[in-house]
Amino acid sequence: MRTTREILRLKWACGRSNRQIAQSCGIARSTVADCLRRAIDAGLTWPLPPDLDEGTLEAQLYRPPGRPVGERALPDWPEIHQELHRPHVTLQLLWHEYKASQPTGLQYSQFCVHYRRWARTLDVCLRQEHRAGEKLFVDYAGQALYLTDPQTGARIPVALFVAVLGASNYTYAEATRAADLPSWIGSHVRAFEYLGGVPAALIPDNHKGAVLHPDRYEPDLHPTYLDLATHYGTVILPARVRRPRDKAKVETGVLVVERWICAALRHRTFFTLAELNAALWELLERLNARRFRKLPTSRRALFETLDRPALRPLPATRYVFAEWKRAGVNIDYHIAVDGHYYSVPYPLVQQAVEVRLSATVVEVLHKGQRVASHVRSYQRGGFTTDPAHRPKAHQAYLAWTPSRLVHWAETIGPATAALVAAILASRPHPEQGYRSCLGLLRLGKQYPAARLEAACARALAIRATSYKSVQSILRTGLDQQPVPAAAPPPPRIAHANVRGAAYYTGKESADVTCPHG
Repeated sequence: MRTTREILRLKWACGRSNRQIAQSCGIARSTVADCLRRAIDAGLTWPLPPDLDEGTLEAQLYRPPGRPVGERALPDWPEIHQELHRPHVTLQLLWHEYKASQPTGLQYSQFCVHYRRWARTLDVCLRQEHRAGEKLFVDYAGQALYLTDPQTGARIPVALFVAVLGASNYTYAEATRAADLPSWIGSHVRAFEYLGGVPAALIPDNHKGAVLHPDRYEPDLHPTYLDLATHYGTVILPARVRRPRDKAKVETGVLVVERWICAALRHRTFFTLAELNAALWELLERLNARRFRKLPTSRRALFETLDRPALRPLPATRYVFAEWKRAGVNIDYHIAVDGHYYSVPYPLVQQAVEVRLSATVVEVLHKGQRVASHVRSYQRGGFTTDPAHRPKAHQAYLAWTPSRLVHWAETIGPATAALVAAILASRPHPEQGYRSCLGLLRLGKQYPAARLEAACARALAIRATSYKSVQSILRTGLDQQPVPAAAPPPPRIAHANVRGAAYYTGKESADVTCPHG
């Protein structure tokens, strides 16, 4: 419009020709002629009225043909915005519905222009287009809530979990003792139950409970988190590293929770987590019921109309927290898990398996198939063996037998062979001692055979028949010290009050009587 004013000034105030005006303004002569024609048609004269601003001048000179927009019935843009969150709904479909009720309304191009212009007035999180029931954004808030120790009065920080649905901004929050894996998984389970359904996708950041190794293209998801997603029939789409806009919903949700909930609780003191969450959830209900600042609705109203019908139903059973580990099957067809040994089918000897650990059950999987299941035991060093996993004959697989281990030990020395036999005899099943015997014999690769033989002799002398005892003897060099002689039996005490063994066998001599008569 500054160029338009300059064209009119040069023509009407300075009396320049169209060619001179075109050269001065750097435009074509046809453009100068068109501008002057429009000004004459609009009835403008020089000087222009002082209250004629740029927008009014543009509207007078370049008014689009047809009916002015202000005289047409415009759509209800908040309703259009809300309908776009429904699955498969597009602007073109909504425009057809609008034209059916308003035949003289906006054409499609102007419909899109006016909608996008209106949408730019909304908050960033509301401008993003999310389908109903599609995504649940999850994250932890910064340090904002505390518990108070009733004994010392010390403030104990707690973690604040926040989950936000993409379409409706419906929010869930809870406080947990820590941001560890059990709390992370438990918060998801309670969030699903609060929503009454499961979204199609979970959008976490690169929290250690969600992603083991971040990667832009193929992030390595935590197996427990992946197990949770499989149980609830959803998928995990982690945000990119250092890309907060990928999860802008929950970033804004965290900010809203901190302002409307954490700030409101700043003067209150809580001694238990249950007490804190009860107060938090009361304020959360108010937050979800509060109307938006720029939309004539609330999070709860949008959730009931958009997200709730689109959420997938909850499974029949609640997810049970379980950890995943990898283990190798030893020649005794047992795996070591948290210091306890569990059996697997013996054909899996020397193969790698996956272990799923819940609070009560240990499941062993090989290539995705469950091959064993045991009741979890917390006895360190103990064995849990299913008889069905035992081979009929050890010679059928690598010929590992007690006699083979003893013969192997005899190549080192008689004391080593005797110690191996003692270890095997001390177990309910000999194969449960294979692991200790192998460790004992492999000490021969670190120490000379003479030292190992001496250590085994010393272990037998002090009745320390275990692999760790021999290892300790070798490490400390006690095998190079003389074997302590057996202590002589204590001398027999002759006293009238000492009855002796014969008293209890009925063979006490007749002349021994009680001094007290």
